[in-house]
Amino acid sequence: MKVNNVVYTINFTKSAKKEFLKLPKKTQTNFEEILLLLAKNPYTEILKIKKLKGQEDLFRVRSGDYRLVYFINNKEVVVIVIKIGHRKDVYESFKG
Repeated sequence: MKVNNVVYTINFTKSAKKEFLKLPKKTQTNFEEILLLLAKNPYTEILKIKKLKGQEDLFRVRSGDYRLVYFINNKEVVVIVIKIGHRKDVYESFKG
């Protein structure tokens, strides 16, 4: 679904930014590399991205035991990171 050489802007919600800064440094570095790939193509198969069950437009990507949940706004060419955390906690706010 990538068009030409369009680069997506990466934005964080305020809470996702706080969550990111609390991660271990190694995990932060891994997610920084992941975000660079998402900016080039938020649908890339390299990252084994999965659509969140029960959620229309949310996707997740993993790095070890951590998950990054994001929304793609194709009209504005933006990837919005809405949640980052340990796999045991990150999905709680999306249930129900």
